Amino acid sequence: MSYRQTDAVLRNALRLTRDPAMALRAGGRMHVTAHGLYGYALLSSGSYADAIDFAARYAPVMGPLVQASYVRDGATMYWECMPLHWPDPMQQTYRFAVEFALSAQHTMARDMAGPEFRFRAVHLAYAAPRHARAYLNRFGCPVRFGQTANRLLFDAAWLDRPFTLADPVSHAAGREMCEKLLAEIEGGSGLSGEIRRALLEQPGRFPTVEAMARRLALHPRALRRRLEAEGSAYRDILADVRMRLAIEYLRSTPMTNEDIASRLGYSDAANFRHALARWSGGKTPSDYRRG
Repeated sequence: MSYRQTDAVLRNALRLTRDPAMALRAGGRMHVTAHGLYGYALLSSGSYADAIDFAARYAPVMGPLVQASYVRDGATMYWECMPLHWPDPMQQTYRFAVEFALSAQHTMARDMAGPEFRFRAVHLAYAAPRHARAYLNRFGCPVRFGQTANRLLFDAAWLDRPFTLADPVSHAAGREMCEKLLAEIEGGSGLSGEIRRALLEQPGRFPTVEAMARRLALHPRALRRRLEAEGSAYRDILADVRMRLAIEYLRSTPMTNEDIASRLGYSDAANFRHALARWSGGKTPSDYRRG
């Protein structure tokens, strides 16, 4: 199932539901055993620290909605996530992906570490929605909106506590299966993924399709045909990368609109503003800086 298909599912769900907290509720039902062998490998880890190491390597086999990472800061651990396909924090689909991922992580953490496990705080990189109270009911801890990142905070002391269902044999079997799946995924990201990585590795340099074809040792017509077979096009990949970088620069750096326009290959700030409005449905650079 592609992220393009997943996007259609999420947009349909948002259009049809009467429950604004649907993603929080759905994520809350995602117990660790719902993830098959991946989940059982997590559950049979020796400790929370072991489970984190496992998830850091093998989470991609589950086709997640977000890219997640763990960061330790003294006595505090941060589980931080960023939607993979939806880069705009002002869009409903971004919030849906974050709500589902955080709620699922909350359920899975308690499955693995026990019902007494608690998060210290939840940070969200978007403004408080109308159903903000549902976050308090779901997580049972302080919830802060308008932060720099989407995070779950918990005590680092949990890392070394052994899991009651630790089982080296089951864990090794799950790891072996996930290693095979990960190899398949890494080998099958396709030409679209290769082009996206190339563009992100050198932000500010956006070659023409002909130049990209030369870099990949392909004829331009062959590149276009292969992208078409993957349901993509070079201009769409380029537009998506530019949008992601633009939002990141506006939210996380002091760069001026002129600097960002130049970095993204626009002739001036006005053209950049027009492109941003076209991508985002009419939003301005100031909207993202305030967000």
